[in-house]
Amino acid sequence: MKTKNQITSYIFISLFCLSAFSCKKDFNEVNTDPIGRSTTTAGQLLAPALVNVLSTNMSRNRSFNNELMQVTVDISDAEGKVFRYDVRRNWADYTWNNWYVELTNLRDIYNIANQPESLNNSYKGISLITQAWVFQLLTDVYGDVPYFDANKGKEGIIEPAFDKQKDIYLDLLAKLEEANKLLSEGKAITASSDPVYQGDISKWRRFGNSLYLRLLLRISGKSEMSAQAIAKIKEIADTNKANYPIMENNAHTAKILWNGTNSSTAVYSSPFMIGVRAVDFRTPAITDFFLGNLTAWADPRVNPQLGKNNVNRFGIAPGPDGYVGVPSGYDAGNSVKKQSYFYSDATNAPYTLQTDRFTGIIMNCAEVDFILAEAAAKGWINGTGETYYLKGIADAVNYWMPERFTGASDPEVTNYVTAADITWSNALPLENLTRNSPSKMQLIQIQKYYALFLVDFQQWLEYRRTKHPFLQTGTGFANGGQMPARLNYPLVTQSTNPTAYRNAVAAQGADDINTLVWWQKP
Repeated sequence: MKTKNQITSYIFISLFCLSAFSCKKDFNEVNTDPIGRSTTTAGQLLAPALVNVLSTNMSRNRSFNNELMQVTVDISDAEGKVFRYDVRRNWADYTWNNWYVELTNLRDIYNIANQPESLNNSYKGISLITQAWVFQLLTDVYGDVPYFDANKGKEGIIEPAFDKQKDIYLDLLAKLEEANKLLSEGKAITASSDPVYQGDISKWRRFGNSLYLRLLLRISGKSEMSAQAIAKIKEIADTNKANYPIMENNAHTAKILWNGTNSSTAVYSSPFMIGVRAVDFRTPAITDFFLGNLTAWADPRVNPQLGKNNVNRFGIAPGPDGYVGVPSGYDAGNSVKKQSYFYSDATNAPYTLQTDRFTGIIMNCAEVDFILAEAAAKGWINGTGETYYLKGIADAVNYWMPERFTGASDPEVTNYVTAADITWSNALPLENLTRNSPSKMQLIQIQKYYALFLVDFQQWLEYRRTKHPFLQTGTGFANGGQMPARLNYPLVTQSTNPTAYRNAVAAQGADDINTLVWWQKP
């Protein structure tokens, strides 16, 4: 009787012989993909690239930004916990790799749309905006990065140089300037190719100019860029508004609606539904800081009586002691009882973040309001900042609770801010970095913090720029209690692009989480 191993050997030899014979017959036909294509269109590249970038952003917002910025606490005494500022090198790889992969596709959109046979200035403009969006994330998270020679492997550049952040920012601003002109032509695109605005070019133009304001504000503190940045902010927001339309209401918010709710021809699945288990989503506790402010203000976004089916709009489940948070930065070894936490849609529970409508945020209108509030408070544009501040609060709440407020002048907004003791006063100083001392910047930035809930790394980036809001302090923080200023460069970059990596470190400073990027430096 043949053994199992003998039988297996006979089968393998037979298959090998058949394969050797078959490989000589019709090789090209057999090995040609009957479905795949050697060419593509700009429209076919757009949706997959945007969905993949946004999925990456949402994943790291949940697991990284929220832990750093005291939205959640992954309660544990283990090492390497982000909420304690114990940020290890392995955090660097995921965003770097995913962002650069999709930047190749976003760049190709421009190249395809620039060909005579497929010329479309709207796709070119959208490509420039989306490239600026992703490269802004890369340079703000890592500092100097490959930019001008990046994504040119097909052209033979496999070890691109790292470019200085200042030069990157200047080129991003130029891209957004060009995009505004290209989109002003209003050339139509295929609506089904666009998961953000379903082909509405005017909204893409508003998004591009709003992103323009974000970038200008971020570099406005640099002495060599301040005058240029402030002048452009004033042009966009004041003196030349007609030529630079920006987001004005939540209908202009750049977002992707998940689960097919934004297109009859496409279904986009939220990363919270497919990449995060329900138990993973529910594990981190919500912090004292994040929940404490909202409950102290009686904020409608966490009032169960004002939510759908008597459930709060932020999808917060009560803990053993009710709507209570836990401290961030507590000492290891202390017993901390988990309290409130976020539910996930995947549970089909009544508490939900409603990922189909609310969580796929690229940039929202409330952020633009608070950018303008800061610009006005600093005297760069007309106004005191109060109107923009109130509008920002109204738009931030209305995003989660549509039409809760009718606008900045709605008496309910005034009633809310008065009861919450967050009213604007022109008598307040612009800035006061003493903890718990009121200032206009503190008012603006703490409301902006909540408006940026779920928006990639923007809470962290704004904190690094302004030192607001005043987060809770604790004795259990690692890194000397210092907020990380960047992520390390990925290890794979050190091995595959060693010369450029060494040059970048020599120019920027040690490859360390505490090395300041260009716009953070004095």
